[in-house]
Amino acid sequence: MTFPFLELATVNAPFMEEIQKRVAGVIASGRYVGGPEIDEFEENLARLTGARFAVGVSNGLDALRLILRAYVAMGVFPPGGEVIVPANTYIASVLAISDAGLVPVLAEPSAATSNLDLDRLEEYLSPKTCAVMPVHLYGRVCFSGALEEFARRNSLRIIEDNAQAIGASTMTPDRGRVMTGNLGDAAGFSFYPTKNIGALGDAGAVTTNDADLARMVRALANYGSDRRYHNIAEGFNCRLDPVQAAVLNVKLPWIDRENSYRRAIAETYIREISNPAVMLPLLPGDAGEMVWHQFVVHTADRAAFTAWLEKNGVGWDSHYAVPPHLQPCYLGSGRIVSPRPLTVTERLADTCVSLPVTRCTSVEDARTISGIINRYTTG
Repeated sequence: MTFPFLELATVNAPFMEEIQKRVAGVIASGRYVGGPEIDEFEENLARLTGARFAVGVSNGLDALRLILRAYVAMGVFPPGGEVIVPANTYIASVLAISDAGLVPVLAEPSAATSNLDLDRLEEYLSPKTCAVMPVHLYGRVCFSGALEEFARRNSLRIIEDNAQAIGASTMTPDRGRVMTGNLGDAAGFSFYPTKNIGALGDAGAVTTNDADLARMVRALANYGSDRRYHNIAEGFNCRLDPVQAAVLNVKLPWIDRENSYRRAIAETYIREISNPAVMLPLLPGDAGEMVWHQFVVHTADRAAFTAWLEKNGVGWDSHYAVPPHLQPCYLGSGRIVSPRPLTVTERLADTCVSLPVTRCTSVEDARTISGIINRYTTG
């Protein structure tokens, strides 16, 4: 490909010298589980988000699983409780809910933003509802004062799936500007290598302002142990690897630079692409609310459009072409609830195409790609 969708070697090249030093330090220390790199990472992430507590864990799915499992273990969520979650999310959001013995209630997204439609939450409320999981999909903040009020009025927890929006922020009614990861009661992060800030393998984290929740998450991630040979819950082994923490400690201070780079590419696409056969994502009025983990367009004939991109050397991907409710593991299982037809979800899944938006793509590349897209014709 002349314009690759993503090459991780290119993305990581500016950091590699320092990463190698940090990783060598972990190896030389002889401390391969826990240790100072983990402590430093948790302090750095808590400082970035403004949350009181951060707990490094093994990956983004486990971050969400541990939050939900912790609330169940603490007696906050009853077995079989319902969690409202967008139907068009990556399946990890839904897997975490069902894994905790809870019921995913799939809600339609807004066609304009691809995020959970916060104006329709009442439609999914039931006496069993215990939480709402807004997903900051593709890097766009999904939060509002109305969501806070809805949760407060119905005694619900807000659990952010912040796998894709690290460094994004929004203005809140009573707290001023707040980062994702500190908007709700708890948040799960992923540092999968393709994220805006990625490790060199799997990694994740939980942030919260709730000391009891943080303690339970930390215990569950370490075999359910709050101290050596003292297990307060049936836990797991979901600890963050110190090598990955070392990598993230190098990269985390550069989150604003990395997000600004993506914003410049996205703004170029939005300014330059004029083909009516390609629907562009909505540019937020507040630039801080979007960090462009993915730049997703929609087009009626995805096969024809992507064939055109490939013919012209443009890499692409599709996030996410098959929504969770149509995956074999859930299809017909009865373990998820969808009170309304998921027509918006399925339409977005059928038409989505992600364009290159990482450090592998320059602004000039984005202009050239835009020209290629503008020459695309249907029929």
